[in-house]
Amino acid sequence: MLTLLLSAAALATDSREENWFDDERFEDDLQARVAAVNGGDLVFLAEPPIEPVHHHHSRIILGPDSLDDGWVTMIQCHSHLDAVPRTQVLYHQTRTRDLAILSSSDIGQAWVEGHTVQLSNIGKDASLCIQVRARTLEFNEDGSFSLRGGPFMRRFLDGYYPMHVSMDIELPPQYLRLVATKPDKQSGFNVEETEKGVHLDTWFEGKLYTEVRFEADFCGDSGPASC
Repeated sequence: MLTLLLSAAALATDSREENWFDDERFEDDLQARVAAVNGGDLVFLAEPPIEPVHHHHSRIILGPDSLDDGWVTMIQCHSHLDAVPRTQVLYHQTRTRDLAILSSSDIGQAWVEGHTVQLSNIGKDASLCIQVRARTLEFNEDGSFSLRGGPFMRRFLDGYYPMHVSMDIELPPQYLRLVATKPDKQSGFNVEETEKGVHLDTWFEGKLYTEVRFEADFCGDSGPASC
């Protein structure tokens, strides 16, 4: 079984197929996968792999109300998906709502079923974009806010394979400022402040959890209106 966990709100993509080894596509590739497997330790990759790997990109939009209720808008796009007969994108049942498929290509069928997106007959050039509302922003005791994600991982049997994750976090103007990230910025895990907020980009093997921490940056008691 090939499993991809791609969380920004306890999100998971689970590839399931009872007759996995009956398909010649996977029999031919099995030995190569096993030989290249990572045992599970988180390793950041200073250079991207030669071959394209699954890229999970999230655009996460925080509004002023997000600071009160924790709900954000996420647009998540996946490219270079593993070519498998069946997979699903599974969201946390109580922390997500308004799930919708924006686009898909080289996928036989894609449909929303409860708090999941079901996919069948995924091709080698498959891509998928999903929009969802998610309660992922948490208020900390010290007055800061944390946007947590994970686990992100691309797993096959008992090992892990390279994955590319990027995020563009859009902040309400003059409300929040970046304080820190976990992991820290390092080779293979890049963090940049942008005009709209924060950009993260990472290549890794293993299981990754992320936290982006912000502090309030209000311009007076009335927020931006008083600036």
